[in-house]
Amino acid sequence: MPEGHTLHRLARLHQRRFAGGVVRVSSPQGKFAAGAARVDGQVLTRAEAYGKHLLHHYESGLVVHVHLGLYGVFTEVPLPMGEPVGQVRMRLVGDASADDRLYGSDLRGPTACEVYTRAEVTALTERLGPDPLRRGADPDRAWRRIHRSRRPIGALLMDQQVLAGVGNVYRAEVLFRHNISPDRPGALLSYEEWQAIWSDLVDLMKVGVRRGKIVVVRPEDDHGAPAYAKDKPRTYVYRRAGEPCRLCGATVLHSVLDARNLFWCPVCQPR
Repeated sequence: MPEGHTLHRLARLHQRRFAGGVVRVSSPQGKFAAGAARVDGQVLTRAEAYGKHLLHHYESGLVVHVHLGLYGVFTEVPLPMGEPVGQVRMRLVGDASADDRLYGSDLRGPTACEVYTRAEVTALTERLGPDPLRRGADPDRAWRRIHRSRRPIGALLMDQQVLAGVGNVYRAEVLFRHNISPDRPGALLSYEEWQAIWSDLVDLMKVGVRRGKIVVVRPEDDHGAPAYAKDKPRTYVYRRAGEPCRLCGATVLHSVLDARNLFWCPVCQPR
């Protein structure tokens, strides 16, 4: 599932390529036909992301909410676009762009693509924890839930109601970078440790937005084993179960926590 930096990068791209102009919205697949008709032909005023949610704001006050889920993807194509290929849930065609040419975009396979009112957007964002990539986000909102919880910090970091936008890669890697076991109860995390985790997430996820990929291994540690798969990020522990830790050589371990794969080093992250 794409992590928060991917959605913020998409929001910036759509802001640059569609905002300020009339957008033709359709649903070649048909599943979003009624929603598309409600915003088709309107000016898209703003695109933004909150955690793993993408929001397209239109001049009428309606908002198209997209959650990519496991399989959702946008493809960006310079105009003119060809006939839709595959199951295109939503097609956008713009008439204004900050780039040198006009663009269209096809959305395939999202978990959610629906029209919200502003009140529904407010209800959505109020359910989410602070997003490290949003200006003015308050890390203490997450801390108030973390330090009262006996749940493992590895589970809390993935709970979007605690912290918005963090996925499995950033969860595994930021805990390793701070020598914190994913099994440690949130209540046993110190405030100073939480501040360090938050600050690191802000920095790492900003790099993800800027570069379009996850970069978590410090330059001085970036040697030895390659990435876990082609075109994937080099990591300390994520997807490296059974391999030696980049720092201490101990075997990286794997388990499942709340139905998600968990990776850690038992020496660098003692319980």
